[in-house]
Amino acid sequence: MRVLRSVSLLVCACLIAGALLSCASPSGKEPQEPKTQAKSYYEYFDTVSTVLSYAGDSADTFYANCDAVSEILQEYHRLLDIYYEHTGINNLKTVNRNAGVAPVKVDRKLIDFLLYAKEIYALTNGATNIAMGSVLKLWHDAREKGIDDPQHAYLPSDSDLAEAAKHTDINSLVIDEAAGTVFLTDPLMRLDVGAIGKGYATERAAELLIARGVSAYVLNIGGNIRAIGAKTSGRGWSTGITNPDKTAGKEFVCTVEIKDTSLVTSGDYERYFVVGGVRYHHIIDPKTNQPAAYFSSVSVQTKDGGLADALSTALFCMSYEEGLALINGIGGVEVVWVGKDGTVKLTNGITRPEG
Repeated sequence: MRVLRSVSLLVCACLIAGALLSCASPSGKEPQEPKTQAKSYYEYFDTVSTVLSYAGDSADTFYANCDAVSEILQEYHRLLDIYYEHTGINNLKTVNRNAGVAPVKVDRKLIDFLLYAKEIYALTNGATNIAMGSVLKLWHDAREKGIDDPQHAYLPSDSDLAEAAKHTDINSLVIDEAAGTVFLTDPLMRLDVGAIGKGYATERAAELLIARGVSAYVLNIGGNIRAIGAKTSGRGWSTGITNPDKTAGKEFVCTVEIKDTSLVTSGDYERYFVVGGVRYHHIIDPKTNQPAAYFSSVSVQTKDGGLADALSTALFCMSYEEGLALINGIGGVEVVWVGKDGTVKLTNGITRPEG
């Protein structure tokens, strides 16, 4: 969608080198597992996408599965792109361009995604809102300028943010399922699906692999991890939760074991810019139109990758108490919160590796 940044390469390197750690058995010996196979793609969602197999597949089977994942990621990359239009389809860039002008005929997959996004908005009480594009663009432009030209970094003005926030009503997104169209009735509203799109696409790719009979696979789509099944031994994968404090000398704040589930982290430590010695990250609280100030990172573990992605953003924009109440009402969601002071809080259902 945009120029691939070096941080994306780091995500892939961390995945292969350390994010998926070995799970030792209680005796201290790692059960014998088939050789790991990995293939990475660099063209989807402005990040690195890696498919890993622990299943002992033949090379032909593994690469056929990778091709299937690549095809579905490419499809959603194009449909959800808000920066570029693509030949032969109407995507979110097309929908945004026609805001206040006319309904846009779109693929049914895009309608299903937008309906899901509306459900997520209701579930999170507006904390994850794909209609925030007008506000997010102001921060995006400031961040790009701040990264490319630090000496001239600036902050969006309060008045500009307040004006943009008037155009974030999710009800202005009108979906006509019968006609197959999408219309933004507010000419100044823009959709931005960065808080949910990648996770949603990851889950669709996982569904495809499951339908192909796959198990013992892991998808890492720009840090959104989706484990399909478990290792052939039945054990899960030990995954490190990155320490947001890069000066602490400790790479991970903790490790969790995952199998047949998703793990997604939202944090303030990668995408940010600096103005007047203060860091401003990319996760914007819709209540304040400012970077959320509750935590340094929030990691969500739940079955569905789209839900994990959406909740990691929502919980990042809530107090611990608000977030805990939200996930208790949903069920099947586990969370690791890392506070600004480095304090780590985990829900009771988080599984820690043995040994």
